[in-house]
Amino acid sequence: MDDSQAGTDSPVSSTGFSENRRTTTRHRDVFTGLCSSGLRFSKDFLMMPPEEKLKYFTINAQDSEDKQRFDACIQDLVRCVALTRLVYGERHLKLAQAHARLAKAYLQFKGWGLQAQEHVIKARDHLPVCSSCRDEKLDVLLCLLSVNLTEGAASLLTDNLEEADSSLLKAEQIVEELHQQDVINQEEKRETRLEISSGLYRVYRRQNRPEEALNQCKKSLQLLKDCNQPEKTCAIYKDMAATEQDRGHMDRAIEHLSKAHAIAMSHNPEGLQGAQISHSLAMILSTAAEPHHNDAAAGQYFKQSLSAYRSSVGLQDPAFLTAQDDFCRFLLINGQQEKCMEIQRASLDSKRAAFGDLSVEVADTLQLIGSVEMTEGQMNQAHRTMTKCLKIQSLLHGPQHKKAKAVQRAVDMLERTTEVVERQQRQARRKKKV
Repeated sequence: MDDSQAGTDSPVSSTGFSENRRTTTRHRDVFTGLCSSGLRFSKDFLMMPPEEKLKYFTINAQDSEDKQRFDACIQDLVRCVALTRLVYGERHLKLAQAHARLAKAYLQFKGWGLQAQEHVIKARDHLPVCSSCRDEKLDVLLCLLSVNLTEGAASLLTDNLEEADSSLLKAEQIVEELHQQDVINQEEKRETRLEISSGLYRVYRRQNRPEEALNQCKKSLQLLKDCNQPEKTCAIYKDMAATEQDRGHMDRAIEHLSKAHAIAMSHNPEGLQGAQISHSLAMILSTAAEPHHNDAAAGQYFKQSLSAYRSSVGLQDPAFLTAQDDFCRFLLINGQQEKCMEIQRASLDSKRAAFGDLSVEVADTLQLIGSVEMTEGQMNQAHRTMTKCLKIQSLLHGPQHKKAKAVQRAVDMLERTTEVVERQQRQARRKKKV
């Protein structure tokens, strides 16, 4: 559901349902010439009546959205609010719709929760108190639906969980009423209810209400039944697994992830979602209560995840590099130091390209490599590695930071070992001869 589509006979609409798109097409045909001719700041345009300018900026906003020029779209929607107020006055449905659409644009395109909430409040203020016209009553309900959906999502962003809960529950009631009045069809109702259930799941999980969170996931699964939307179904099973993991129910979490994994593998085994699910399964199995029983499965899922990440996002993507680091920690725990070191050394160039030479990721990799070199007795190599790490940590955090101090202690200890002392003495003698 996209409320940035055009509305009924008003230039600005708060919802995107199919029967509300017709007049925008007519307006788009009429004003295509204006949009393409650079007329916006010409004398003819400046003399144009406010009603015509409103139609122009409405079409332009939609055109910018279609072309993913989101900043331009928001600028035109701001102009639409001002022009709507000029044309229709205060406390008018069209002004409420204009604010609702701008609120959603701030949230959807920029992720700005506070700005979205500001315009949601204005949309509520400008809604007409009552109307004897049935069509206007239904338009008010459509606007309220958009307002409550936006307010719910914005409140989640700003961590106002009670407001998010209240707004989403109101939206749920409005959806049922609009469907009963034949304003929205079954497909639009289903998609909107999915959006509401997803939002309520996040509210309840963050409020530590796991049973209610899981119930919302079950509602979503029921809505998706026979809809052939594997990606959404996988995402819900992942949410269920995360909730069960929060409660310490690892067997249930593995069960939900396994269902998601089966769907992802049958749909797109080398896709990003399959990579993420395989990664999650590997992590949870590698930390399960029976490690020896799960080690082989965890290793297999790690390899599957890395293969899918490599195919879907590439070797320098942070998601691939994070999964690779998790795999290396798994290898270390299982005594495979050499394989871990080989992977970590090979990953340094990719991490430098992805994050920069002076980055936390490069420093952490050097520290891990240096630590393993120390345990294997490679003191000279460990000293070189740790010295590189210390330079980065000191530049990133300062020499007094706990990370820099920890590496400094390792370097100091290494400098007292026989191998490093002898190497530094040889280097000093060579310098003296030169």
